[in-house]
Amino acid sequence: MTDPHPELIQSSLNRSIEQGGRRLEINIVRLASERGWSLEVVNDHNTSIVWDDQFDTDRDADAAFRSALAEEGFEAFLDTD
Repeated sequence: MTDPHPELIQSSLNRSIEQGGRRLEINIVRLASERGWSLEVVNDHNTSIVWDDQFDTDRDADAAFRSALAEEGFEAFLDTD
């Protein structure tokens, strides 16, 4: 039977960043029972962008976010109004 409330481990690399009055929440978590880390970015309209792949470490997940930010820009994570 699956635990309805699995224990989540939060990375110390979780943070918010802001640019031009817009905010992104970077969430890096893993289930306590698993080794892989998940990466999610949530914008100020609560749109969630989740990477399909899991990462070996929270630092790897953070590096993936930083790479996407550098390549695509802050605006790539925002909703088009």
